[in-house]
Amino acid sequence: MLMATSNPSVFLLMVNGQIETANFPEYDDLYCKYCFVYGHDWAPTSGLEEGISQIASKGRESSHDLVWNFPLEITFKSTNPFGWPQIVVSVYGPDTFGNDVVRGYGAVHIPLTPGRHTRTIPMFVPESTSRLQKLTSWLMGRRPEFTDPKVVAQGEGREVTRVHSQGFVTLQFNIVTKDMKKLGYDTGSAESAAGPSGERQPYVT
Repeated sequence: MLMATSNPSVFLLMVNGQIETANFPEYDDLYCKYCFVYGHDWAPTSGLEEGISQIASKGRESSHDLVWNFPLEITFKSTNPFGWPQIVVSVYGPDTFGNDVVRGYGAVHIPLTPGRHTRTIPMFVPESTSRLQKLTSWLMGRRPEFTDPKVVAQGEGREVTRVHSQGFVTLQFNIVTKDMKKLGYDTGSAESAAGPSGERQPYVT
């Protein structure tokens, strides 16, 4: 009698956590949006691919941190670690005229190894290419921004974009994987796979 085999055809990556805080010393009353970017072999099976937080204010404390604690929860399935998911975070807030403008873009890969991880993303904004464009955009209340924030997670075309670094966003992740070893992928220990500073691995592109 033949026994049915239970070899998995896909592995799962389960992500939950939160976008915890932001540090933008020059700005207040900010909110954030997030979305996930991933390769062709990946597909979300549950959870939310994108979201928008509440507005956070600094209050009267001396700290420059804005606290969102905005929850993240999503599960992916895949047959191939190539195109490992990234999360793209965009931060917005009012300018002098009360218009919502982008205050920062940033992206980071979802951690490779199971367990609890914290990542701090350096944020940046695109800049106008000339002084005239800068003046015009300031007068019109329209700052340079990406039509699709997902471009932040892609290298193509980024080298021709002039940007200005500005602020940081801190995220906390809880990672669970399933059936990766059965498919021949060994993420190893947290120390060896990600390194003490959360360096990206060669196959995670």
